[in-house]
Amino acid sequence: MEKSLADLLEISHFFGNNKEFVIGGGGNTSWKDKNYLYIKASGTRLGSLTGQGLIKLDRHQLDAMLSNSFPEDELQRDQMILEGIMKSCLDNDQNLRPSVETPLHHLIRYRYVIHTHPTRINALLCSRDCKETVKKIFPDDVLFVEYTNPGFVLFKKLESEISAYRNRFSKDPGIIMVQNHGVFISADSVDEIRHLYDYCLNIVNSTNSISLDINAIPVDEKATEVIPAIRMLLSGQGIKILKVRQNNLIRHFTGDQASAGLVSLPFTPDNIVYCKAWPLFVESKGTPAEIIKEFKIKLDKYQSAHGSLPKIILINQIGLIAADESIKMTDILLDVFEDLMKISYLSQAFGGPHFLSLEQISFIEHWESENYRHKISRGSSSGKVMNKIIIVTGAAQGFGGGIAGDLFLEGANVIIADLNETKGKALAEELNNGAKNNKAIFVRADVSDPQSVQHLVSETVAEFGGLDVLISNAGILHAGGLDEMSPETFELMTKVNYSGYFLCAKFASAVLKIQSKHKKGYFTDIIQINSKSGLRGSKKNFTYAGGKFGGVGLTQSFALELIEYQIKVNSICPGNFFDGPLWSDPDKGLFVQYLRSGKVPNAQTIDDVKRYYENQVPAGRGCTIKDVMKAIYYVIDQEYETGQAIPVTGGQVMLN
Repeated sequence: MEKSLADLLEISHFFGNNKEFVIGGGGNTSWKDKNYLYIKASGTRLGSLTGQGLIKLDRHQLDAMLSNSFPEDELQRDQMILEGIMKSCLDNDQNLRPSVETPLHHLIRYRYVIHTHPTRINALLCSRDCKETVKKIFPDDVLFVEYTNPGFVLFKKLESEISAYRNRFSKDPGIIMVQNHGVFISADSVDEIRHLYDYCLNIVNSTNSISLDINAIPVDEKATEVIPAIRMLLSGQGIKILKVRQNNLIRHFTGDQASAGLVSLPFTPDNIVYCKAWPLFVESKGTPAEIIKEFKIKLDKYQSAHGSLPKIILINQIGLIAADESIKMTDILLDVFEDLMKISYLSQAFGGPHFLSLEQISFIEHWESENYRHKISRGSSSGKVMNKIIIVTGAAQGFGGGIAGDLFLEGANVIIADLNETKGKALAEELNNGAKNNKAIFVRADVSDPQSVQHLVSETVAEFGGLDVLISNAGILHAGGLDEMSPETFELMTKVNYSGYFLCAKFASAVLKIQSKHKKGYFTDIIQINSKSGLRGSKKNFTYAGGKFGGVGLTQSFALELIEYQIKVNSICPGNFFDGPLWSDPDKGLFVQYLRSGKVPNAQTIDDVKRYYENQVPAGRGCTIKDVMKAIYYVIDQEYETGQAIPVTGGQVMLN
């Protein structure tokens, strides 16, 4: 790749990975010479732009296309221009679509054009005193353009403005500021681009001393009862993911109706494309039931007025909530709307906020090009548990880690709950490295501690909006006969393996019940990873077997209690997972423990112990993650069986 394009990618990453300049799929960059224009493809992200994401266009063909006359009808005109731009593309095997701003990037004579939406600059451009302030604080050679609908209309407006600018200054504008939109910085080198951005920001910051307080605030505990209900009320055929964010800036705009009014309309096209034009505000400070009641009333009014569901909900004391089909998009929605809040707050220095008009909003809502960009930026994916929210306890490594990893690959949002923070965070980071629409998070949790389990569930709701499946997998095992087992070890194992399952079911079911109340026919799951030792006794392993036997009893009892809430409760009873650390750890694994305790007659080595247990399995091998996952997916998919203990033992244990 030639240096000019490498420099384009480098500066695209520089601005694209800074949320003060670009959020989501916004912003655009290009480089050109006399013959060709390279521009970012629509829907791709600046922060991760590669050479494959740049589209090469023939500038001579663009000139010929743009010199044509176009019909007055907007739909016909936009279609003709799109077809012309696509015909100008070269080597476009992937049929990528150039940015709608391609004609503007082609129009400007400088080699590099970098278009972003800097928060501090947009606080000026989205203010009431915008035009007067720009003229006052910037020199004459900064081109200011009043808001114009994007696309061909904006291109023609800028074509006229730039022509007049050239006549006056005998050069192209290096800085173009578009009201309620953003800034276009152009130059023949990336160093000059950086310099011009710094220059603009220094001027704006010197005239705006307002500071932002975005320090995070703990989410109100009422959220655990409120947000799962809202999640179901917003879920039609597809179940939504909700995420809540709270900080001092958000609290400022959610305290009352007047404050919420200052963020009640969009400033820029991106606000509409991502967040829709109107948020929904709930003012109640009352009980969870009172908040939900007000939300339902306002949701009906919202749907009647706008014909759609809101993507942004503001709730007094709870905070800013984003709703979408994927966690990837909820993160973007939160960032986009929080940026809107920042702009509104900072615009006080320039006369207060200036929103887009209803006519301008309507244009963006129906503009095909922006809808296309948003669709592409969302991406697509599929899986057996697509977008489900699943907690897996004991998931940092071993069996639990394998379960969490497989669920993630099949599209689930996974909460890795474990005491091992180092390995848990490492697994979450590993899973999130791929370009997926789902997400894995780590939450430190001790399943034997009620407060820790309650925190786990609350964190899950704050991050994803609810819960679909709890997999109670955490457990410990210390083998030993009656004369070897201490009361302290017996109590610890029982506390983790038996009481831990109870605590997980208790706090998870509270959320699942709320969801059931607000969406009939939606089934959720509590799944205990039990053991073949829960189906028959285990010599010199009575503490573990007793806890697992008790787990089956809990499963059957929970199932009877919770089925009326469409919560299925089942146990999966795997055979021996020989490859995991539970068995194979060289210091604490069961092979070592059983060898030392003499549980296996005549065994002299670890291999002797392993062969002994493999020979007990009719299938001739140990249980694998893949074997267990088939049972888990079956349990989640079906809607009729509950209270079952399903063996996955290779025939070693058979039900009577």
